[in-house]
Amino acid sequence: MATRRRKDAPATPSVGHDDAQRLPVELARGEELAALADADEGPRPDGWRLSPRAVRRFILGGAASDGPPVARKIHGNDALVERAIVTLAGQRGLMLVGEPGTAKSLLSELLAAAICSDSTLTVQGGAGVVEEQIRYGWNYALLLRDGPGPDALVPGPLHRAMSTGRLLRFEEITRCATEVQDSLVSVLSERLLHIPELKDERPWLLARPGFNVIATANLNDRGVNEMSAALKRRFNFETMRPLDGIDAQAALIGEEVGHALARQRIGTTVAPDVLTLLATAFQELRKGNVDGTAIERPGTVLSTAEAIDVVFNAACQCWYFGENAVRPAHLARHLLGTVIKDDDEDRRRFAEYLRVVARERADRQDWQDFVAGGREHS
Repeated sequence: MATRRRKDAPATPSVGHDDAQRLPVELARGEELAALADADEGPRPDGWRLSPRAVRRFILGGAASDGPPVARKIHGNDALVERAIVTLAGQRGLMLVGEPGTAKSLLSELLAAAICSDSTLTVQGGAGVVEEQIRYGWNYALLLRDGPGPDALVPGPLHRAMSTGRLLRFEEITRCATEVQDSLVSVLSERLLHIPELKDERPWLLARPGFNVIATANLNDRGVNEMSAALKRRFNFETMRPLDGIDAQAALIGEEVGHALARQRIGTTVAPDVLTLLATAFQELRKGNVDGTAIERPGTVLSTAEAIDVVFNAACQCWYFGENAVRPAHLARHLLGTVIKDDDEDRRRFAEYLRVVARERADRQDWQDFVAGGREHS
């Protein structure tokens, strides 16, 4: 449990990675990866740090009978994880699609950390991304002085991934313009990056063993910048599904919130029944149904990731403002700010949800507390 430091007390100096807000998986889980590598005797594709079997174990966890115990990091998509590993081993590009909050980015990061020990070669898709940010750029001072050459070239994530035999992670690829997306077509086909400016040098870069591309796309963004048929043919598509059961969702929310609270040394407790209540509320709002009564569904994203944020923010409020445990009322207050945000129509829909819950569950004190917290801030 964290101790509260007096405001006039000096801060403790940070050592090593302790001053980082968030570590890449290969650093945060370095001991697990090292233990897996030591025990790994399986066949591995060229350029891979671990065998496909060890990569699967790192992501999905396992008991200690055939190696070191490893914690599960992805829930509910076991067969998909195995297919994704096989796709990358077969040198096909991997496209992870799904609703927001289904752990597409997490799986992408875990795969990169396990396969090549580097999850940082990342492009974050957006309307402003241009090809130079993906492929390579130039040091213009050297370019003006010496002309185009290897010394003046500034490698982008794609160039670095190809030259070192690592994975490129392309997040939210459909948020980029189609012509920017299509810069990957020749790379995935020929495993070669053309650098026409290097006229007197070798004007291309060959990919080293281990290079590949993992892309992610949000199903809600489909149609914004549709992928070309040529690029689609160079990827294997895998659709990540949200967890179905309330208990499984509540357990995952509790696990992730517990990790986040521990990182920030916050000692607030969150009871399992409170987590179950929030998972139930999220599912009812997504489906538009409360105990058989139809309600209007909000237009906002109601994913597991947002549920984790709601609980974490509620726990922070309790910790810093002198309460020991998270109550349903705290969740309702932060659900408004974290999920519903500033959409007046969604606020109206949430108010209607509270009205129905108050009527249908009048004998449930926990739900009445949730309703009171929501009405207080709606």
